[in-house]
Amino acid sequence: MIRHLNFSNLRNDLFGGLTAAIVALPLALAFGVASGAGPVAGLYGAICVGFFASLFGGTPSQISGPTGPMTIVAATVFTHYGSNPSQAFTIVMMAGLFQILFGYLKLGRYVNLMPYPVISGFMNGIGCILIVLQLTPLLGYPALGNVINAITVLPADFSDPNWHAVSIGLVSFGICLLLPFRVARVVPPPVLAIAAGVALVAILPGAPVIGEIPTALPTLHMPVFDFADLNQMLIFAAVIGGLGSIDSLLTSLVADNVTRDFHDSDRELTGQGIGNLVSGLLGGIPGAGATIRTLSNIRAGGRTPLSGMFHAVVLLLIALGMGPLVAYIPHAALAGILLKVGIDVIDWRFLRRMHRAPRADLVTMLIVLALTVFVDVITAVAAGMIFASLLFVKETADLQIESIRTISHADNEHLLTDEERALFQRCGGKALILHLSGLMSFGAANELVRRMSRISDYEVLIIDLLDVPKVDGSAALALEEIMQSAARAKRQVIIVGLNFAVARLLARLGILDLVQETHRVTTRHEAVSRAVSIVEARHLPVDAYSPQI
Repeated sequence: MIRHLNFSNLRNDLFGGLTAAIVALPLALAFGVASGAGPVAGLYGAICVGFFASLFGGTPSQISGPTGPMTIVAATVFTHYGSNPSQAFTIVMMAGLFQILFGYLKLGRYVNLMPYPVISGFMNGIGCILIVLQLTPLLGYPALGNVINAITVLPADFSDPNWHAVSIGLVSFGICLLLPFRVARVVPPPVLAIAAGVALVAILPGAPVIGEIPTALPTLHMPVFDFADLNQMLIFAAVIGGLGSIDSLLTSLVADNVTRDFHDSDRELTGQGIGNLVSGLLGGIPGAGATIRTLSNIRAGGRTPLSGMFHAVVLLLIALGMGPLVAYIPHAALAGILLKVGIDVIDWRFLRRMHRAPRADLVTMLIVLALTVFVDVITAVAAGMIFASLLFVKETADLQIESIRTISHADNEHLLTDEERALFQRCGGKALILHLSGLMSFGAANELVRRMSRISDYEVLIIDLLDVPKVDGSAALALEEIMQSAARAKRQVIIVGLNFAVARLLARLGILDLVQETHRVTTRHEAVSRAVSIVEARHLPVDAYSPQI
């Protein structure tokens, strides 16, 4: 069953798919050339991944096809297997199988754990890239695929612009920006902008156009395996599959943020895998969810899988001979459309509040933004996730450390009931309660050991885990160190409140063996009573042990 498939939004889906196809066409051809497989391979990569990822995927409005990160890895594969292209296309198929496996194992859910500042930085970075990269075609020069290169040539481009291209681009941008809503409901602004651009080319000749499109039928490539090279093929396939999965799910998160919808991560991985499997079979390069094309589709009204499928059908018709219909679309018109898309992509909601946002969130967003623009998306998101995770661990550790309490006197102690307090006072300060609460993890392990090492004036240690649902290995080993230190000092250890998860881990690590079975109790009252018995037994007068005469 196709997720979110319905025909209630058919007109907008068709306009969205058409807009996305026009935006995708030059990118697919360029990525095909950059990969070393040729422009037709790029075109069929966009067709196959675009159609089947929409048909079987889990993000309704997503447009898939060749992307920058995927093309870089694909170029390495096609260079390495230049003498045997069928083996390179086999790796693309294997990458698709890896993605299907990822979906079956339900690994997609982990991308949903991404913090909002990382998503915001990613969106802002994509918006900045879109704006910067469209300035050169807007000025009448060939588009560049690298932000740094684009920035480098901008001064020269601005000093000598192609005014016909600039005029077409500004008209296109103006239509997308200012078209009244009543008109936009009938004809999406990007479609009207393209039509205006084609008309203006006849009046303002000299503006660069898309030009002749290569047309060819797909070539079937059956899987070819060289078992001597199978290990290398698996590595390449795993890298492409993993990269495509991350790239696609990042785009899914951006689409969710714009449409206020929720994607199915595991289904999306399966759809992307099927798309890449078919792409390799038909001689296409690998693809993934494409942020720019997805946002172009959404802004043109596309909301269901029909838009992605129609986008692929349009590209297929072009590949089969309808290229002349789009040959006269000016690059400047596309630049004007993408400029508006870039402005819309930027997360203005966060930027308007960033002076009031927590400093850690702001720093995370800026790191991801800078790395997205100047390095690449995968590095940016990885760095953002690491930074955000470290901040989360620090904050969690601080909370865990605050929850550590040591109780040696029961006066005004609200943790104990009146009866427990009265019992504890009988220990005369010779018993110590170590009370922990919440999840205990590696973040608090060192502080737990350090704090207990400063306390020595006790004879019985009660480790209170009644409020601890779970401990990790580091915290468990910290408890072991505390127990061993107590044993070396001839102190008794009582442990109270072991739930199943905590008891299982401590038993598996052999830590429970350090505590006598009679000293493992279930209630705090029982633990305090046992501590009183131990302390009073240790401090009975000598005569108490003498036989009666």
